[in-house]
Amino acid sequence: MDERFTGSFTQQEPIPEDGIAAALEVMRHGRLHRYNLAEGEAGEAALLERDFAAFTGARHCLAVTSGGYALACALRAAGVRPGDRVLSNAFTLAPVPGAIANAGAEPVFVEATRALVLDLDDLAAKAETSGARVLMLSHMRGHICDMDALMALCRRAGIAVIEDCAHTMGADWRGVPSGRHGLAACYSTQTYKHLNSGEGGFLTTDDDALMARAVMLSGSYMLYGRHLAAPPPEAFETVRYEMPNMSGRMDNLRAAILRAQLRDLPAQCARWTERYRAVEAGLRGVPGLTVIERRAEEGFVGSSIQFLLEDWAPGDIGTVLARCAARGVALKWFGAPEPSAYTSRHDSWRYAPAQALPRTDRVLAGLVDMRIPLTFSTEDCTLIARIIAQEVGRAYQGAARRAG
Repeated sequence: MDERFTGSFTQQEPIPEDGIAAALEVMRHGRLHRYNLAEGEAGEAALLERDFAAFTGARHCLAVTSGGYALACALRAAGVRPGDRVLSNAFTLAPVPGAIANAGAEPVFVEATRALVLDLDDLAAKAETSGARVLMLSHMRGHICDMDALMALCRRAGIAVIEDCAHTMGADWRGVPSGRHGLAACYSTQTYKHLNSGEGGFLTTDDDALMARAVMLSGSYMLYGRHLAAPPPEAFETVRYEMPNMSGRMDNLRAAILRAQLRDLPAQCARWTERYRAVEAGLRGVPGLTVIERRAEEGFVGSSIQFLLEDWAPGDIGTVLARCAARGVALKWFGAPEPSAYTSRHDSWRYAPAQALPRTDRVLAGLVDMRIPLTFSTEDCTLIARIIAQEVGRAYQGAARRAG
C-alpha cells in the first residue's frame, strides 16, 4: 500500500510565548495605534523598526500593513509617477505587478531563466529600450540572481533597484543580506513568510529622502519624530507638505508579535533550509524531474521548493499533482492556464500590457512549487520527497510507454 502524508501544508508554528506575552501587554494597556504612546514610551512599532534595521544593516526601516503596501510605497517614494514604466520579473506573484499598477505605472516584464531568476541579457536589452528607470527585483520563491552582475548592469544603465525580499528575509548573496544591494528593499510578514503577523511588511533603505517620503506616505501625520529608525527631522521639512497620507501604518499589536520572532529568525532560517535539503535530496536523480540547483554564493532560506517537469504534457503534470494530492502532498503548478490560489502568471495580469515572453513561458509550463512549513520534521520532508518521486516516476514511465 502506498505511503501517505497526513500533515498540513498551511499550518504554521505557534507564536512564541514571549510574543504572546508582549501582545497581551499591548492589549491590556490598549495603545494599539503606533503613535498612541504613554509618556516616555517608544512603542512596539518603533522598537520593531529599530530592531529590523539593525538585523538587516539598513539605516532606516518603516513597518507597514503588508509587503504589497511596502512595494507600492517604495515605488512612490522613489519618484515613480503615473505612466512611468517599471522593469520587473515575468516570474513573480501578483502583488509585485499589483504594486506597480498601484503607483499608476506600467510593468515591463523581464524573462526568467531555468534557475528561476532574471535573465540578465533580457534585462540589459529592456533597460536600454523601455525608458524605465526603476527595476522592481523580485527574489521570487527565494531564488537570488547574481547580484554583483545585476547591480553592475543597473548602475551602467542608470536603473534604481528596489528589492522584493518577501521570500528572502534572512537570506544573503555572498554574505550581503538580501535587500542590501539596491536603493530600497521590501519584506512581508504575511502568515506564510519568514515572520508571521498575519499581514504586515517592512521597507528599508539608507536613503534619507526616500525614507522621509515613505514615512509621510505611510500616514505619520506630523508624528515622524516618534520613529526610531527614520531620518532626522530636517529630512521631513519639505516632503511633509508634498507627500499624500496613504495610510499603511503597522500597529503595536502586530509589532509586538514580530519582535519576538525576529530574535529567533536566524535559527528558523537554518531549520527551513535543513528541511529543504531533505526534500531536495529525495528528488535528485528522479527521471524526468529537474532539481533547481542553488549557487554556492546564495545563502538561501528554504521555505519552499520548486522543481521542473520540463517539456511534459500538461495532462501528465496534472496527473502527478492529483496523485500527490491523493497521498497528502499539496503541489502547485505555475503552468496552469488559469490562476489558482497564489499561482498566476504574467498573462493573467490583464491590467498590464501583454508581452511575448517565450523563455519564461517554457519554464513556467513545467514549474511545480511546494511550501515547506516548519511544522514538518525532516522525516516528514523525506517522506514527502519519496511520494513525489514515486508519482513522477509512474507518470514518466506511463508517458514513455505511450510514446513507445
